[in-house]
Amino acid sequence: MKSLKAKKWYPWLVVGLLWVVALLNYMDRQMLSTMRASMAADITDLESTIMFGKVMAAFMWIYGFCSPVSGIVADRVNRKWLIVISLLVWSTVTLLLGYATTFNEVYALRAIMGVSEALYIPAALSLIADYFTGKQLSLAIGIHMTGLYMGQAVGGFGAFVAEQLSWQATFHWFGIIGIIYGFILVVFLYEKRTSESAEQLVEAKLPLGQTIAAGIRSIRMSFGMLLGNIAFWTILFFFASCSIPGWSTKNWLPELFASSLNISMVAAGPIATITIAVSSFIGVMIGGPMADNWSKKNLKGRIYTSAIGLTLMIPALVMMGFGASIFAAVGAGVLFGFGYGLFDANNMPILCQFVSSRNRGTAYGLMNMCGLFIGAFTTDFLGSLAAEGNMGLGFAMMAAALVIAVLLQLTVLRPTTLNKTDEDVESTELELANA
Repeated sequence: MKSLKAKKWYPWLVVGLLWVVALLNYMDRQMLSTMRASMAADITDLESTIMFGKVMAAFMWIYGFCSPVSGIVADRVNRKWLIVISLLVWSTVTLLLGYATTFNEVYALRAIMGVSEALYIPAALSLIADYFTGKQLSLAIGIHMTGLYMGQAVGGFGAFVAEQLSWQATFHWFGIIGIIYGFILVVFLYEKRTSESAEQLVEAKLPLGQTIAAGIRSIRMSFGMLLGNIAFWTILFFFASCSIPGWSTKNWLPELFASSLNISMVAAGPIATITIAVSSFIGVMIGGPMADNWSKKNLKGRIYTSAIGLTLMIPALVMMGFGASIFAAVGAGVLFGFGYGLFDANNMPILCQFVSSRNRGTAYGLMNMCGLFIGAFTTDFLGSLAAEGNMGLGFAMMAAALVIAVLLQLTVLRPTTLNKTDEDVESTELELANA
């Protein structure tokens, strides 16, 4: 099987393998948002929107705290095994959710899911970036991201499946599917490194004390490189700004549509998730090649593509907040999803223009942390607004942050390359090490 890695088409197989993991990642987390009514029949605490918001936010707070650690780990260990272990743990948690009988059990399992799922994204995206160092990176990342959208869409049918079977059986079956797929990854997924890492220090069999000291020094230099880079702070801001509506649509849009359109959750769930998922799929499939081709002529091509996506999301959020018809809901979902797809396909490719391969997992982990923290705060806040019947106003207010993000993105980011290499930053790391 080792010869498989040498095939020219193997990088695309990696994208395909991780696409399924991405689908399972979002499907398992999304199902809970559409199955609240079914679960509340057995777990009465979930009838409260405030209590349900706490469950959803628990995942996000834990995910956020673990994201920087997961990024640091992803830069320094075998990412194949990190991805496999992450998938097996969150799939087991999904299976166990089917046996939960109390609010505290659901809360605890959701928190554990946050730990396990946090390990995946930095490892997966940095692995793909190492396989695609050329001009197809936006397309490869975009295709992978469609797995997240598909998982979100499938998760939107959680209420329907629970109605046909039961919410317990729904969690059981999807958890089992993830566990089985984890063993498929063991056979077909391989690691690839384009730079030295702490993993190689371990392989060199240095004494334990020297290995630990080298690891700490490496982490310190990574944070110094990132936090001293104004471009990274800008990327961090527009990523976090987009995370506000990104997480809000995942966690609360079905609830918003159910109340504003006066329809059942069985209908609101698919409307909220499928319209965004399908249009996001179209967005990344257009935005990925568009950004790759644009970047051949202009180094800011990927930045411009991302900015267009963010701009499209602004009116979509206003429509979500104040729309009162199926037409407005679907239109807002399509516009938001398409814009999000343009944005999402280019996050890691833009990061690659300013951060070298040895620090990308750490960088994306920090981005995830900020996005999750602000998303968790917003989830709690929207839960309070929902109790007062003002959730729509909260969605409309999110557009303001995106306006600022677009302005910063276009004025501050000035790339000099499509793929920043380790050689580009060695002198800076030497300065930090001697500081």
